[in-house]
Amino acid sequence: MSERKSYWRQRIAFFTEHRNFTIIVMSLIFINAVVVGMETYRELYIPYADWFHLIDRILLWVFTIEIAMRMIAVKPFHLFFRSGWNWFDFLIIAAGHLFAGAHFVTVLRVLRVLRVLRAVTVIPSLRRLVDAMMRTIPSLFNILFLMGLIFYIYAVIGTMLYGTVFPEYFGNLQRSLLTLFQTVTLESWTEAVLRPLLEMEPLSWIYFISFVLVGTFLLFNLLIGVIVNNVERAADEDDPSENAARKKDIEDLHTEVRELKEMIKSKNDD
Repeated sequence: MSERKSYWRQRIAFFTEHRNFTIIVMSLIFINAVVVGMETYRELYIPYADWFHLIDRILLWVFTIEIAMRMIAVKPFHLFFRSGWNWFDFLIIAAGHLFAGAHFVTVLRVLRVLRVLRAVTVIPSLRRLVDAMMRTIPSLFNILFLMGLIFYIYAVIGTMLYGTVFPEYFGNLQRSLLTLFQTVTLESWTEAVLRPLLEMEPLSWIYFISFVLVGTFLLFNLLIGVIVNNVERAADEDDPSENAARKKDIEDLHTEVRELKEMIKSKNDD
């Protein structure tokens, strides 16, 4: 009996790890995304609401069977939940069953959208990229803290200087922070904020230019640099064979240089 169970577990594991199985799951996730997008058009959704509901139920149960097969393929069973991505898949599908009912229509629609995120768990390259970005969170804390300090200082200064003459954008601290966020994104800040303020405060350009230089060009580039550096480091850790080969090439190069130096030294001695 145990041999038969082991045989079927191996067959299911082979099936779930097959490339075609991944393609099928990705196709279903894509169909789910298209269906959710079509539901946003009321003129299309209302006449065919029953069909949309039926398609959603079918997709939910297909995804449930897929999760169950992946759980069966893992031995022992609890190892399946060691991966955070498996927890994510399981909770998204389980919530679709738990919140089924008329009182949770909005929640169910949100969960249908979240199912699209399962594409990240299915595609290994996307999964590695997200994992690498999650590793950058600890190292980003100091930069985000520094950015928060600069935002706060400039927001207080902006409220003190321009709160009276331009209350729409600098009337209080939260309005100033929102204005600075628009400025740091470089989205229409010159036409909407800077030029109207220049007509009343000609020297206000000093405030905005200094903030753009510090907030956008310095801190944002530093933030991007930390993310890129951590992503590259995570890629090297995920591919140790390539990293080892690179180290071996460097060691071979050092050896050749050392031998070349010895040859030149010996010739000079002669």
